[in-house]
Amino acid sequence: MSAPALTLDGLGVSFSGFKAVDGFSMVVNAGEVRVLLGANGAGKTTLMDLISGKTKSTAGEVRLFGRDITNLEEHHIAQAGVGRKFQIPSIFRDLSVRDNLVVACTRRPSVLSNLRVKRSADERQRFDEVVETVGLSGSLDRLAGALSHGETQWLELGMLIGQGAKVILLDEPTAGMTQGETMKTASLINTMRGSHTMLVVEHDMAFVREIASKITVMHLGKHLAEGSIASIEANEAVRNAYLGSGGIH
Repeated sequence: MSAPALTLDGLGVSFSGFKAVDGFSMVVNAGEVRVLLGANGAGKTTLMDLISGKTKSTAGEVRLFGRDITNLEEHHIAQAGVGRKFQIPSIFRDLSVRDNLVVACTRRPSVLSNLRVKRSADERQRFDEVVETVGLSGSLDRLAGALSHGETQWLELGMLIGQGAKVILLDEPTAGMTQGETMKTASLINTMRGSHTMLVVEHDMAFVREIASKITVMHLGKHLAEGSIASIEANEAVRNAYLGSGGIH
């Protein structure tokens, strides 16, 4: 039996004695879309920081498909297959959409060399698959800086796919999107389900309902609850800590 995509075992970090993440454990299987919920200050972004290497943990382990990646440098964790998408996209705004995706799909250290060197058949195939997945075939010749907010998010997600990310961390991917863009993003994530593993921090419950098969709830840095939307809605501890009496909307 193959190892889970992402295993967090007793993960923790303290800042001046304050436990921002406190003995947190979670298992995310390959191809799963897991939504991470919690009130502001629950520790969600810090947890993402620990997984991606931006912050070094003071307790516990992070394993990627069974490999211990705890406290490796960020670029080594990225090379191992963890991709992270922040609320503010990281794209080359002065390049075309096509060139952004070429850079991502061509595994060389220099941006310019990626654009100049003839791509291999595998790189061309990866490029075509990414373009089809993120639905930007009609925008390849546009400058990335001229894209709409939603299109920019999809481009960055495409770049993570092109870079070979096996586990993708998404921090509020629909923030600032129109309703139409939000639903297209849900469709995109559902298309990627199975081929990519995703951990999604999100507050938009309509979006969560579209993508979530399992939800994990954080509270004060700890693992509070886990299960389907229905089971989370019915969980009294979750309602008391986060959702209020109205449940998930």
